[in-house]
Amino acid sequence: MINTIEYAKLFMAALDKQMLEKATTGWMEGNAKRVIYHGGDEVKIPILTTDGAGDYDRDNGFVQGSVTLKYQTRTMTQDRGRTFQLDAMDVDESNFVLRASGILGEFQRTQMIPEIDAYRYSSIASQAIEKNKVTEYTPKADDILSKLIEDITTIRDITGGDGELIITMPLTVQAILNNSSEISKWIDVGKFSQGSINMKVRTLDGNPIIAVPSARMKTAYTFYDGKTTGQEVGGFVAADDAQDINWIICMRNVPMAISKTDVTRIFDPMTNQKANAWKIDYRKYHDLWILDNAFDGLWVNVQPK
Repeated sequence: MINTIEYAKLFMAALDKQMLEKATTGWMEGNAKRVIYHGGDEVKIPILTTDGAGDYDRDNGFVQGSVTLKYQTRTMTQDRGRTFQLDAMDVDESNFVLRASGILGEFQRTQMIPEIDAYRYSSIASQAIEKNKVTEYTPKADDILSKLIEDITTIRDITGGDGELIITMPLTVQAILNNSSEISKWIDVGKFSQGSINMKVRTLDGNPIIAVPSARMKTAYTFYDGKTTGQEVGGFVAADDAQDINWIICMRNVPMAISKTDVTRIFDPMTNQKANAWKIDYRKYHDLWILDNAFDGLWVNVQPK
């Protein structure tokens, strides 16, 4: 008899690994390594603060300072999922793992990864707009390079120039950048790590450029619930008032993203009460946060409405 619990654990581990490596925002999850997660939709984020420097006294020595480590509880607002049934005539115990893993992997690759990318980019953009960390611009080949460098300089000037900057832009904007007459002087190829994989990406003055399908780079989306009339297909669409994002520039440690595959439930045909079929429940919690002290390392450029 198939051990559905053990197979569920394998599926969950494989799905989380796929999300980390295949999502264009997968690198953001590296910033959540110290976040505490014990299941469900809650996480605890560590917040470390210290006192500033004081004068050294030759008689009394150092001024006492304090270090405070607190954990802030956050709730992942995105709770998404689907259930799938595989007819017992098409799937038996011998080929269940192959068929089920293929279906879950394809669903996540074609549906969940684009959706999570879109949510994260729109969340970053909306938070940047609230903090006035945004510029509006219509991309043109004759000045796009200077505008991009201008936004990079804005961050470098505020943060002091240290740390890795990551530039994320839609493929459509990258195509305009490629047509810039001076781009060859600035563009190179470098390595970019995400999860357990290393990729070769184009870099601008040493800063990696992550190219993303333009459908994932809007300032706002509507995420269908999968049951309301007109939303049965699920997924997401750009909101009516959404703006196109030209690029997001941020220090690598700015966005803190988490995605967790919740307990994947598997019911064999004898247990499934609705049909003579295998039933697989997929559930994904995810969210993204930017801590208040990290906004200096972020700048977003959008197209005017």
